[in-house]
Amino acid sequence: MELLKFITKRILQVIPLLIIVSLISFFIIRLSPVDPLAELRLNPSISQETLDKEIKRLNLDKPIYIQYFSWAKSFIKGDLGYTSAGEKVSVKLKERIPNTLLLTLVVIFMTWAVGIPLGILAAVKKESVLDRTLTVLASIGMAIPSFFFAILMLIFAVKTGWFPAGGLTSYDFNELSFLEKITDIAKHLFLPSIVLFTISLSGLQRQMRANMLEVLDSDYVKFARAKGLSEGKVLFKHALRNAINPMITLLGFEFAGLLSGAALTEYVFQYPGLGRLILEAVLKSDINLVMASLMMGTIMLILGNLIADILLMITDPRVRAAKDGVKG
Repeated sequence: MELLKFITKRILQVIPLLIIVSLISFFIIRLSPVDPLAELRLNPSISQETLDKEIKRLNLDKPIYIQYFSWAKSFIKGDLGYTSAGEKVSVKLKERIPNTLLLTLVVIFMTWAVGIPLGILAAVKKESVLDRTLTVLASIGMAIPSFFFAILMLIFAVKTGWFPAGGLTSYDFNELSFLEKITDIAKHLFLPSIVLFTISLSGLQRQMRANMLEVLDSDYVKFARAKGLSEGKVLFKHALRNAINPMITLLGFEFAGLLSGAALTEYVFQYPGLGRLILEAVLKSDINLVMASLMMGTIMLILGNLIADILLMITDPRVRAAKDGVKG
């Protein structure tokens, strides 16, 4: 019951955020010098009558504030409108959002499966050759721009032919068996996942190392060692439980960072995700597609942070106690 109240409260709190995001996004896009009908105007087969219909359909003949309220009214009703090419925006989003979620979840799983153990190992072996090596590798990973690294991986794929150079599936995907389809998707996910994994791993590993070092230097850990507990119990029963809680808080930020950082990687690999869709829509000034994509992206980021807060409430009794204290 308390958890349900917490979720309801958080949802109500994000409504003003969604309104602010929509206002800023809408006015920036509409005030840009890009013409939403530029492609149609360059097509000699498109008549002026067709252009006039598009202007009316997109409300381009009305003041910008009326355009915004018209869009917001339709969005609340669930009508996301049509793209400048005449396709349903909802259909485009249904195609792209699952792909971005798949890529993001794969990267998060890989990052946590590798980053947490490496952070613990670096903290336990502080100032050792292993710790210094991991620190140098993490610094290199944080310094490499994701766009540049993605281009290098793309060149690697083209030169070697070991992995597909783009997309999510092969041309004969529908003809493959179930197991072959999974293998085909995994091959296409490998390179973009490696790019995002490398960038994300560095920060996560360094943060876990810092948390673990702080906990290992605390009084209760020293007391546990003084009682004669084995090093394994000290590390995993006392230290790790407290060092991992701040990492759960970072989960929401990592989810948000991957969604925003994945855009350029998706574009380089021509991966059919939400980030690439937003970039292409912005270049075309496709107002309905851009707005719907940005709002869906914002909602996904909010959900990521909400999941992190819920996990923190479940795993950390101090958080629950604090909320109960505030309520009381």
